[in-house]
Amino acid sequence: MRSRLPATMRNAAQWTRRFVRTAPGVIGAVGAALALLALIAGLVTENAQSAKITRHDTVLAHTEPLANASQRLYVALSTADAAASTAYLSGGVESHDVRTRYENALTDAAAALAEATTGASDTETRAILGRIAAELPSYTGDVEAARANNRQGLPVGSAYLRQASALMQGSILQDAKELQKIRVTQLHDDQDAITGLPWWSTGILVLLLAGCGYGSWILMRRTNRWVNAGVVTAAGLTLVALLWTVATTIAASAAIDTGATARFEKLAQARILAQQARNEETLQLVTRTDIEASNKRFLDDATLLRADLTGLVSTDSPAFTAYSSWQDGHTLEVAAYKSNDYSGAVTQSVKTDGKGSAAQFSALDTALKAELERTRQEVRDDVNTAGNALTLSPWGTLILLLAAAVAIVVGVWPRLKEFL
Repeated sequence: MRSRLPATMRNAAQWTRRFVRTAPGVIGAVGAALALLALIAGLVTENAQSAKITRHDTVLAHTEPLANASQRLYVALSTADAAASTAYLSGGVESHDVRTRYENALTDAAAALAEATTGASDTETRAILGRIAAELPSYTGDVEAARANNRQGLPVGSAYLRQASALMQGSILQDAKELQKIRVTQLHDDQDAITGLPWWSTGILVLLLAGCGYGSWILMRRTNRWVNAGVVTAAGLTLVALLWTVATTIAASAAIDTGATARFEKLAQARILAQQARNEETLQLVTRTDIEASNKRFLDDATLLRADLTGLVSTDSPAFTAYSSWQDGHTLEVAAYKSNDYSGAVTQSVKTDGKGSAAQFSALDTALKAELERTRQEVRDDVNTAGNALTLSPWGTLILLLAAAVAIVVGVWPRLKEFL
């Protein structure tokens, strides 16, 4: 038994080598290779197109909402800080509206933080969210201490408020800004995955087309027939699958306007700049020291904000009008402060009607929020349109390539039977 097995295997190997050199061996090998390649191409293409649809679903259900939640978190935290400063400037017991604005901002921040935490799988994001959640109670504690001392007329309240604002500006908001950067990057990555050409599936489809051409040439030499209908049909089906893949990619790319995503990102940045400037504006009155350095920071943020607004909205839009009025109000505030009219500067800063800085800033933030919501809907609509373009492509290309494999077998089998 031990001496026969190696001999049998050697005989089988020798027979196989002789067979593959014959016409039926070559024809069978060509048919099997092309059919196998068609099956592999079908599976690879179906998987690539399905991955695009999965990314589309991820953007709508996960990535885009988290990007929006991250900018809402920053704005809510910054609004709370500005409201706390405004409440302190009001002196004694702040008005109900000011207190409500502060509490609502904290509520919005908590909701945005909870939403931003959803699906936070990477270590960096979890660390950022953990720091924000840990530091926020310290911030609110300092604000309440400032409020309690302010009600009693104790100047130490300003120290508590400066400490709270330093924590917010120096740590919490920096983490919130970094979180937004991460979320927007993820949104860009998912959009690129939807619109990018699937190189693996495209490459294997091109390889299958080339294989059909080369296989036809081999079959022509072995069978003396110019055309093998099955292989030609498979080539045609492969070409349709390739064109379908490319066409859906082009349609998805056309649907997803990256300009809308860029506009969303710039609007979020503009809203953040506005919040930074407003915080600087209110805090400089709390400190009651030389405001030159603080005012320079305010003007730097305001200049950047104006540049962003110029590219985002028209000069006669509500946002730009409110921005201009806010800057005019700030000029009056600084002038009053420098002329030793502290109460006049405070009144100009906290006044919520007319040309008061608080009123004009609120109008600016409301206009920016409306633009953000409109642009956000554009982003979601674009992604949804891209998903519609991709809907049938996974199963459609798979069916085409399975049919191509069947066509190859049907076309080659009769030629193989002629030799058997």
